[in-house]
Amino acid sequence: MKQDSWFRRWFPAHSPDVADVSDTIRAWTTTHTFHHSQFSDLSRLVQAKRQQDVTISLCLPTLNEERTIGKEIVLLKAELMDRNPLLDEIAVLDSGSSDRTREIAASFGANVHLASEILPEEGIKRGKGENLWKALYQMKGDIIIYIDADITNIRPHFAYGLVGPLLEDPNLKYVKAFYERPLTLASGTRVSGGGRVTEILVRPLFSLFFPELTAFVQPLSGEYAARREALERIPFPIGYGVETAHLLDIYNLWGLNAFAQVDLDQRIHRNQSTHALGKMSFGILQTFFSRLKEFKDCSGFPEWAEVLRQHQCQDNNYEQIEILITEDERPPIRNLESYRRKFGQA
Repeated sequence: MKQDSWFRRWFPAHSPDVADVSDTIRAWTTTHTFHHSQFSDLSRLVQAKRQQDVTISLCLPTLNEERTIGKEIVLLKAELMDRNPLLDEIAVLDSGSSDRTREIAASFGANVHLASEILPEEGIKRGKGENLWKALYQMKGDIIIYIDADITNIRPHFAYGLVGPLLEDPNLKYVKAFYERPLTLASGTRVSGGGRVTEILVRPLFSLFFPELTAFVQPLSGEYAARREALERIPFPIGYGVETAHLLDIYNLWGLNAFAQVDLDQRIHRNQSTHALGKMSFGILQTFFSRLKEFKDCSGFPEWAEVLRQHQCQDNNYEQIEILITEDERPPIRNLESYRRKFGQA
């Protein structure tokens, strides 16, 4: 039997009806896609929060973000804690910054935590996903908002736009951001662009295997909000694959209608090199195919390598670089006895 026979055996028999998928996506987009301005009445959101008796935490995962972290905390704290008590806490989960990220964050009133000091008995791993996972243990919120710390045009709607749908629809479990992502170039800012890994890798993969998930405008966006009850049930890749894993795992457990997406208008941040995007793509592929093996009938699925090979040229000498990328994962955090004790689940 040929090595790729798992694909030949599985794919034709499980191809979804194109018309049905298209109808599902159109219906979901109509009812589950919002603009942040729909939730700009903060008094209404605060009232809904109080009526539901829920707490809301904002997590900012960081690594050397001294240039932007202060502005993010000042704006979000002033509008969403001091003026309008929507957020119960703002916390920085830091991967071990060598700059002044933690010092600046603390000076502006955020709770600052070093990821390596949280759950030390579980060992120390490096990566954004590690910070997001440990935030579930460290933070108290029934709803957790994650916002990247490198955004130069941060506004309060980045947070309230994401939490609004969760407060207004108890059936939702996870809300994803999308936005225009300008590419900042030497010649200035270009209006369109960005989302390169999404359009070249993730959207084609979703189109092949999970076509309903192509409904997300930006499945890899780093801004989202979710209910603790959902996040604690899913594993967290520690690195590049965490956003992809969230969508696949929650979709597998609760289906497309557990999600919503919100237009945040525009997000300006630093852009990564093509080589860096290659590393990201390699980690995402590992995460994706591990779920494909788990969710689909993929017996005989071939093992994959963990070494990414890239090329560089210096002084007309071409060299291949080998990079070991292992997309390690943390288990669902509710599996930890210490977590269950802390949150009254023991």
